[in-house]
Amino acid sequence: MRHLLRRHPFAVEAHFDWTLVLTYAFPAATLRPLLPPGLTLDEHEGQGFVAVALVQTRGLRPAGWPAALGQDFFLTGYRIFARHRTAAGRTLRGLRILRSDTDRRRMVWSGNLLTHYGYRLARITQKRAGDQLRLAVRTPGGRADLSLRADLRGDAEHPLPPGSPFADWHTARRFAGPLPYTFDYEPETHAIIRIEGVRREWHPRPVTVRVEQAAFFDRAPFARAGAASPTLASAFYVEDIPYRWERGIREPLPEPAPPVGMPARRPLQGVANIVRFTCPFYAVAARAA
Repeated sequence: MRHLLRRHPFAVEAHFDWTLVLTYAFPAATLRPLLPPGLTLDEHEGQGFVAVALVQTRGLRPAGWPAALGQDFFLTGYRIFARHRTAAGRTLRGLRILRSDTDRRRMVWSGNLLTHYGYRLARITQKRAGDQLRLAVRTPGGRADLSLRADLRGDAEHPLPPGSPFADWHTARRFAGPLPYTFDYEPETHAIIRIEGVRREWHPRPVTVRVEQAAFFDRAPFARAGAASPTLASAFYVEDIPYRWERGIREPLPEPAPPVGMPARRPLQGVANIVRFTCPFYAVAARAA
């Protein structure tokens, strides 16, 4: 029954002191297998994208509670840009969580109890001098260690990172995150859980980032023999953002179609089969009695 708790059962509010979002491009074929039923990859010219969000969060609490009762923590999150088509026919853009790291044990416990975000405890250090930021994330086993330097001065004339698949910053902005929705799959009920985020004062600016280590991308499926290194497609910075997540919504998915050549399952078919196969035995037993 744990999955019933993890549906984001109530609205949540927080304040982002600042957010740095790095977007990496991968061949679409690399990312598609990471998406569960009900989601498709959000692509651009044959590429899919993973956002690495670094967020200094303050006052995370149930909506309506005083900010003083909230949690302050740092978050590092890895998300795939995805789409979901609802039963009503709407196509929604959003993110599917791959991994989340935080520097607070309480956030690991409460986050994993009430969400699908997959929080892990990490040691996170940051040093900032003016517009210069240095950040390091250390994780158990080094599986998602991250080190970078960022120059937070930026404007629309900033050059895109070398090799970016985007033609300009306007196009890159479509894959900067956060998007309106976060999606996850609930296998216990074959359903999508979607959470809508509501933000204000979201004015990201492009910045220059030098990534020294991104260990999360050093293993399969991101790293394969002979494959090129992940491409940093864009880097955006934004600060002082009020944020809110609405209560999660569960949307059942259609049952998968039966394999070719196999007839579709009819209502009460299982019950009918049990009756059909057991009745002869009961008849014989009755005659013997």
